[in-house]
Amino acid sequence: MPVSLFSSQIHSGLFADEELAALFGDDGDIAHMIRFEQALAVVQGRLGIIPADAAATLDQCLEDASPEPAGLRAGTVAAGVPVPALVAALREIAGADAGTWLHWGATSQDVMDTAQMLQAKTALDILQVRLDRLLDTLETQSNTHADRLLAGRTRSQVSTPVTLGYRIAQWAHPLIDARNEMAALRENALRVQFGGASGVNSAIAPDGARIAEALALELGLADAPSWHVNRTPILLLSGWLQRICAALSSMAGDLILLGRSDIGEVASGAGGGSSTMPQKSNPVQAETIQVLAQIANHAHSALAAAADPLEERDGTKWPLEWMMLPQLFVAAGSAVHHAQALSESLRPNEAQLTATLAANPEIMAEAASFALARAGISRHEAKDIVARAAAADAPFPDALARLSTAGIDWNAVLDPASAIAPCKEMSRRIFAKRSNG
Repeated sequence: MPVSLFSSQIHSGLFADEELAALFGDDGDIAHMIRFEQALAVVQGRLGIIPADAAATLDQCLEDASPEPAGLRAGTVAAGVPVPALVAALREIAGADAGTWLHWGATSQDVMDTAQMLQAKTALDILQVRLDRLLDTLETQSNTHADRLLAGRTRSQVSTPVTLGYRIAQWAHPLIDARNEMAALRENALRVQFGGASGVNSAIAPDGARIAEALALELGLADAPSWHVNRTPILLLSGWLQRICAALSSMAGDLILLGRSDIGEVASGAGGGSSTMPQKSNPVQAETIQVLAQIANHAHSALAAAADPLEERDGTKWPLEWMMLPQLFVAAGSAVHHAQALSESLRPNEAQLTATLAANPEIMAEAASFALARAGISRHEAKDIVARAAAADAPFPDALARLSTAGIDWNAVLDPASAIAPCKEMSRRIFAKRSNG
């Protein structure tokens, strides 16, 4: 159920992911609900819960069934959920004899929840491929720029030198964590839902557990007891997707800062023009990622607010998931798409990177302080000497030499290139965390 921002033709190129939007659109919703009903009939026929001939008829009839979404509208408005109208339409297709056995022992929430898990399963497969490609690109770019020095910044101020390769590795770090968790996420979140009216399979007791187990196997989901009011699967998916968007927003924010007119150290993306200022190249893709991250944050918050349903079913909480979980998947998919384009198009400005380092010789103040401490000067005095040297009118190395008699080779100590080796080592450790699961 995408909102207008995602579905409109005007904005879809920026904020929507066509593949994922289609998966969670009306046709996708209906197809996955039908897949639940088809699988339920098949396994119940196999287990002897419903007549085998009825199960075979339902399996065949539902294979190509595709009721029009508009035909379900009135029934959805009346029931607050599309399943009753869908089941009525499918019974008409199957005929009275077989249709009697359709939806046997199930309830609307079983259909909706399991269909959403099937959609999430496919969406995770799509995101896995994209994440792997993005991480491959980031690792390649990190290696390519492993020796390119960059002024590190903490709390927006120039701190110590790092490398562009290390900065890229840090962009990848939370994505690697998320990618490594995908197998566990599938196992813990992608659960079959089959509990019947109040979640205890009372209408088909004592067969509920074995039907659920067979249904999970048929659909490639995890077997689970009814989770009608235990929304852990939704929260697991929501939290994982929000983290993907947050990680990409951090990367996008760095690129916006690095590409500012007054910094201009790294460019990326195609850039967007201004309607009145032809000299500008706006960071459209990076900005879009940050907008998508905000959408993801709000969707995640809404899903958290829906995670405390009352009694055996809560009609005021459950529908929030139908709206917000698709939004999160679409936002994450679109953000990964834009991040791929940005990562492929990184363009360091060597002259500006070098100029920033030259304009901030005190960037090596930490190294100077430690060099003095190693020479036997107290940490307090060393820090004072470096602070006075940084404030002096003379060049930083000359001021340090004048204020200290420790016989230190300040040209070697103050060489920013000394940061390259530790940056390479930290980058190596980050990418070494990648797994193949």
